[in-house]
Amino acid sequence: MSSKKEKREKMERKDYEKTLRKLQVELCHLQEWVKAKGLRVIIVFEGRDTAGKGGTIKAIMERVSPRVFRVVALPAPSDRQKSQLFMQRYFEYFPAAGEVVIFDRSWYNRLGVEHVMGFVDDKRYKRFLKLCPQFESYVIEGGIQLIKIWLEVGKEEQTRRFAARVDDPLRQWKLSPMDVASYQRWDDYSAARDAMLKATDTKTAPWFIVRSDDKRKGRLNSISHILGTIPYKKIKRPKVKLPSRPNRGKYDDQAGLKGRKFVEERY
Repeated sequence: MSSKKEKREKMERKDYEKTLRKLQVELCHLQEWVKAKGLRVIIVFEGRDTAGKGGTIKAIMERVSPRVFRVVALPAPSDRQKSQLFMQRYFEYFPAAGEVVIFDRSWYNRLGVEHVMGFVDDKRYKRFLKLCPQFESYVIEGGIQLIKIWLEVGKEEQTRRFAARVDDPLRQWKLSPMDVASYQRWDDYSAARDAMLKATDTKTAPWFIVRSDDKRKGRLNSISHILGTIPYKKIKRPKVKLPSRPNRGKYDDQAGLKGRKFVEERY
């Protein structure tokens, strides 16, 4: 069996779940380090529709504290926000000390969907293409660690995933009119991606590309990259010992629930 064929094979669920658990344990160690050292981290996830951003972020967030790891997925800007500086609405979500903020799509919307779908004129697009590296440089100089991950899904795999959403009631909500319109513009999005990478893949704030045709491998590789990008050490936690409860027996804790409305036990 060639190594090329091995790479194409889908990862088995058992292997995936075993590896994911190990990485999630490390994410918990990273979390304690971020809190203890007062680090500020931004992780940007970008990629085409169906590339697996949501599933990857869910795998990251599954076992960590939402007080340390926060996810930001902004809706379309309001009329008021459209009149503001473009970056203005993103600033308020930036991390304080001891926080990791994950952007499920980010300011790179301007260089992706806004540009391809004609929501921004060419002058403002080119201006942001030029200013984005400067802005990110200021963010990093201000003490924030910025990690940028692009999830790359192939054309055939994207078609398969879109088709699966059409008939699946659990995933139909993911298929918006904008997604359908974007589906027809594969080449336009490819050109926008390439222009974005050319302008913003800098030494200060590099892009890292994760192939995500195999969602499981894509998630594991993304998490592994994050763990390898933020230097951390395991912080030894004091072992917790539960104290014994006083056994007074004076209060019937169930008595106060008599006559109350309980949910019907259907399961």
